[in-house]
Amino acid sequence: MSDIVPVPRTAVPVGITDPVEKARAELKAALAAIEEKANVPRRAGRAIEQRVAEARHFAHRNPAAAALAVAGIALGVGVAVWGAVRLYTR
Repeated sequence: MSDIVPVPRTAVPVGITDPVEKARAELKAALAAIEEKANVPRRAGRAIEQRVAEARHFAHRNPAAAALAVAGIALGVGVAVWGAVRLYTR
């Protein structure tokens, strides 16, 4: 049995000899690459999922440091909101 490696959507398969078929494959790959690059919500969702998984892994390994990090972030947000409100009310 041969080892078949799947081709990503943004790549052109090797071994296409027909010029028309090759042009179609290149166009299809180019359009897929453009869609992948331009789809900001999907890219943002993937990045957020990755960061959440990293944060969960960190919290599982070191819960005390994770609690301190959450407290620090909450303090930073609180100071930023307080500063914004103070600037607005002056």
